[in-house]
Amino acid sequence: MKSLKDLKRDMLADPDTRAAFGAQAGEFAIAHELIAARARAGLSQSEVAQRMGTSQSVVARLESGKRPPSMRTVERFAQAVGCHAVLRIEPQVA
Repeated sequence: MKSLKDLKRDMLADPDTRAAFGAQAGEFAIAHELIAARARAGLSQSEVAQRMGTSQSVVARLESGKRPPSMRTVERFAQAVGCHAVLRIEPQVA
């Protein structure tokens, strides 16, 4: 069985797959930050959901990276894990 790293490498060898993956980089970055913040706080998805006043399935969807969350939702998530959200706009790398 292939490792996740090997599978990702093989899939990204295809130009169409690589382009689609790149187009979602922002959503994946947000999801990664949400998951990392929750892990640092030592909380489960259910605990974050309770603190946000929502359900565990909503937190799971936020962490999936399939849809970008609103800034308000990111702020609520951050507060639930004892953090604050910071927005930064950087120049594109050519």
